[in-house]
Amino acid sequence: MSLERAKKYLEKFKLEDRIMEFTQSSATVEEAAKAIGCKESEIAKTLSFIIEDKPILIVVAGDCKIDNSKYKQEFGKKAKMIPYEEVEKLIGHKVGGVCPFGIKENVTVYLDNSLKRFKTIYPACGETNTAVKLTIEELEKTSNYKKWIDVCK
Repeated sequence: MSLERAKKYLEKFKLEDRIMEFTQSSATVEEAAKAIGCKESEIAKTLSFIIEDKPILIVVAGDCKIDNSKYKQEFGKKAKMIPYEEVEKLIGHKVGGVCPFGIKENVTVYLDNSLKRFKTIYPACGETNTAVKLTIEELEKTSNYKKWIDVCK
């Protein structure tokens, strides 16, 4: 169901033909890079956090980790990831398939500067065996992001 929601959302931008479905898992950065045949850094992983009971997503390069001090400086709070069992309920996609497409309306999306070094990136697309090939400009257009931020090491 999550793939269908993401696909329907991407149809608005005529990008549904870029969606890839794999016979193997692409739920982790390593698995996704192998399935696609790209570098791990080119995977756009979408991390889910909670700030004052509001869910947010931060899309970051696959080779990056959140820097707690930068996160706190940006959001004024310590980084708190959404617990695994609550991600689908709050975001609309399961862990391993989380992406900024076809998500719940109350979720705010941010893009991390770590992505800016790439021309093309590969976020998941709703399921643990999917990805979509996008340029940074297409990610900006489709993600409904609030702003670019710098919260990675």
